[in-house]
Amino acid sequence: MGGAVIDVESKDLVLVTGGTGYVAGWMIAGLLRNGYRVRTTLRDPGKQGAVKKAVEGAVGDTGNRLTFATADLLRDDGWTGAADGCRYVVHVASPMGQGASRGTDLVGPARDGTLRVLRAAAAAGVERVVCTSSGLAARTPTVPGERQPLADENTWTDPAEPGLDEYARSKVLAERAAWDFIRGDKSGMTLTTVLPGLIVGAAMTRHVSPSLELVARFITGKVPAIPHVGFSITDVHDLVDLHIRAMSHPAAANQRLIAAGDFLWFADIAQALREAFPDRAHAIPKRRLPDWIMRASALFSAEARFMVPLLGKRREFDTGRTAQLLQWRPAPSRDAVIRCARSLVENGIV
Repeated sequence: MGGAVIDVESKDLVLVTGGTGYVAGWMIAGLLRNGYRVRTTLRDPGKQGAVKKAVEGAVGDTGNRLTFATADLLRDDGWTGAADGCRYVVHVASPMGQGASRGTDLVGPARDGTLRVLRAAAAAGVERVVCTSSGLAARTPTVPGERQPLADENTWTDPAEPGLDEYARSKVLAERAAWDFIRGDKSGMTLTTVLPGLIVGAAMTRHVSPSLELVARFITGKVPAIPHVGFSITDVHDLVDLHIRAMSHPAAANQRLIAAGDFLWFADIAQALREAFPDRAHAIPKRRLPDWIMRASALFSAEARFMVPLLGKRREFDTGRTAQLLQWRPAPSRDAVIRCARSLVENGIV
């Protein structure tokens, strides 16, 4: 994924939150490739070197075009300075739910952190903030049967939905708080929210995100049986491309954009990986995991609790509005999964 960074000194400064994150890393790389200057926030300033090294592995020498600010979503300190001088803000950072113990508060950090970012951006005269939300925030009410109603930009998940996990709830409430803020803001700043599916793609470092870890577990035989669960999938590079389009395109102002690709059951993912990696096919599962085992596992596994409400539900999205406004279409999900797996193999991660 290498390549020279465009040296266009007149390009604007963009703040990307949460620079150590998987999506943030590729967001920084994508912005630099398009000639923007980037400032990214870190909770720990000691990680500047690692982030710079990872980004430069993707785009080449960044020179003085990548800078850092210290800021934490849980604290007010640092956000005013981080946003100062920026034309755009891309708010990617959010607490993750996978692996969290029962009672972990994800809503507070996600919602309050988003509001800290928005307040700082408005005070700094930022033109537009693009927030990464989630397709989990656009879930239609469950109906009997496998195929669920198609969701679009007008669909909102009910945060009081029985069984809704804390991560999904945090994404809903954080996005709602962002829209409430922008409706009352007098600065003239605009907002765009982007709602992806399960995000997969090339690895930037050896530390992989939970979604990449899922693909890694399939290809290394660490999934003994396949639960009847699936997701709409978004390639990380398509997601970055959409954020950059949404950041500056007039038509994206104050829009909610669906960025979820086509739906794959876990069984489809396993089949695609067996076909793409015949030398590993013996390790990739074929056997179906009974639903009752997944439900029982939810008593002690946060990962299982996250997946139980998704059992047997085919949830799909309409990206027509996004395509109409920004001429954006996601890559086929099968291709995205295979590219992700190939990156994990080629980089020696699996």
